[in-house]
Amino acid sequence: MNLQVFFFFSSSICFFFHGFFPRVLAEEHASLPPRGWNSYDSFCWTISEEEFLKSAEIISKQLLPHGYEYVVVDYLWYRRKVPGAYTDSLGFDVIDEWGRMIPDPGRWPSSKGGKGFTEVANKVHSLGLKFGIHVMRGISTQAVNANTPILDTTTGGAYEESGRKWTAKDIGIKERACAWMTHGFMSVDTKLGAGRAFLRSLYKQYAEWGVDFVKHDCVFGDDLDVNEISYVSEVLKELDRPILYSLSPGTSVTPAMAKAVNGLVNMYRITGDDWDTWADVASHFDVTRDFATANMVGAEGLLGRSWPDLDMLPLGLLTDPGSNEGPHRTCNLNLYEQRTQMTLWSMSKSPLMFGGDVRKLDETTYSLITNPILLEINQFSSNNIEFPHITSTKNSKKGDDTIYWQSRKCLTDRASEAQVLGLTTCADMKAVGWSSEALEQDPEQICWKQNLGSKHQTPFCLYKRESLLTSDEDITDKQQYQGKLQLLATDQPDFCLHASPKRKVTSKEHKRGSFSPCRWDANQMWELHRNGTLTNSYSGLCATVNSAEAKVNSGGVRSWIATGRKGEVYVAFFNLNPVTTVISAKISDLAKALPSANLNDSSCKYREVWSGKDYGVANQSISIAVETHGTALFVLNCASAL
Repeated sequence: MNLQVFFFFSSSICFFFHGFFPRVLAEEHASLPPRGWNSYDSFCWTISEEEFLKSAEIISKQLLPHGYEYVVVDYLWYRRKVPGAYTDSLGFDVIDEWGRMIPDPGRWPSSKGGKGFTEVANKVHSLGLKFGIHVMRGISTQAVNANTPILDTTTGGAYEESGRKWTAKDIGIKERACAWMTHGFMSVDTKLGAGRAFLRSLYKQYAEWGVDFVKHDCVFGDDLDVNEISYVSEVLKELDRPILYSLSPGTSVTPAMAKAVNGLVNMYRITGDDWDTWADVASHFDVTRDFATANMVGAEGLLGRSWPDLDMLPLGLLTDPGSNEGPHRTCNLNLYEQRTQMTLWSMSKSPLMFGGDVRKLDETTYSLITNPILLEINQFSSNNIEFPHITSTKNSKKGDDTIYWQSRKCLTDRASEAQVLGLTTCADMKAVGWSSEALEQDPEQICWKQNLGSKHQTPFCLYKRESLLTSDEDITDKQQYQGKLQLLATDQPDFCLHASPKRKVTSKEHKRGSFSPCRWDANQMWELHRNGTLTNSYSGLCATVNSAEAKVNSGGVRSWIATGRKGEVYVAFFNLNPVTTVISAKISDLAKALPSANLNDSSCKYREVWSGKDYGVANQSISIAVETHGTALFVLNCASAL
């Protein structure tokens, strides 16, 4: 017994000392997928203090008992809601003397007198909830234009180094403005002591306000900024107050890219903005499968664990992306599609952040997001992975005839081969394959010649355009971009390849390899290396080209499996087809995928969650007809045969 106690004690000490000393007695961050509510889907950027606190009161009574503990104010809480202000306007933000964003007192009256979010956070905490805010990358354009001084939190005065005081213009990198909010924010130079001092002043202020959760936007996916993520993570480790760290958005994210940052954060988006369309829901299946296969679910994170995030649940009463008004319409997904979304989020153990208006929470939505089996799966299941070994039968009618198709694994529509340009971390071997060659009577080209899929396939090529700097261009640091290239589409000589979405795209809208009018912009600047990689100056990511199957219509069937903490087995069938489809799985195949679940030669009692039907014993297989875009969720309890 003494030996066991000593082992437990010494293991705990080793674990906690791996972080920062004041954390010795703190619990692990995000030990389970975080759960809460975010204001974006229902209010966009316009929410007020009164609306937020009213929502928090309702969440405390109705959703906190089901584990929804975070309430998060999404973006632009510092923007004045006046004529002319919108999601990418300039000059309407409220900043303090140090260039830091502070709540708009018109919408957040308790912030007057330099209180910030202190009173709001106190009220949220009194309700038993935790308070979160959305923040953008780097520093605001407004602060740079005002050239505000930088706060040195160690002295309480202006930051000084090398015999001078530093200001916002010294640290802001205009060439790295947020690609989808170009007027709003830009990166700061984290190589400078002044740049690091500014970021430190931000997050120490958030801790002083009582913030428990930070959603950091325009720093991940196509907008990756590893330097800023790394330094913010360092600051958060030093704070006395625990703050969960979440990254957004997630366009073009791959497991290889995520592995560069997952240990620094607690949540990270792996998709673009998810809205209430079937195309958005369906687009999540492949990326979710990839992250589960790569063992990224619940991997090491900031002072605890990290979770791939499929974005918020846009259910109930909503607004529209980019809108200047609050909730005014109901969710466009039908009930089958909503169940599919909630089931996929739960089976993949994504954080559950509800986005609908809780002040008018209907019974159907409430029952869906508080379903006890889904919440149990989301928090406590294990071995969660896509299960491909299913059969399916779908039917479509043509006149009086009914035609049936049956297929092993997933049903998909016929596809054609296409070349898709994407982004990945430069350490990924899949990024190696670019070469430069001079063609007769043509400018030099950069071409991708690896993994074309077919030896007869034409290489993917782009024309070089030297990025010459003129004297009248307002570029803060011309030196770092000398010699960099812009890449032209062959049929669009005035359009350059850019590496980041120019607006905040949704999951269904995101297209890799976009072109936009050529301009001096870091996300249009590329550098070809001798090792065959092509690096982007905005994110530091490398371009890659894949031969992909471009589906005319998305469809097919999918399945996920997991084991419960009491030995039960969860099996989810998903029908992505436009017609009702019968989906089946053999118990023997489930046993192969879950060897520890004792399914071999077993008799399994099973029931389906949504219908509530008890199917009795399944000796060999389970099967069910699943509605269009719907799901079936089985709970199997198996006992070995005598």
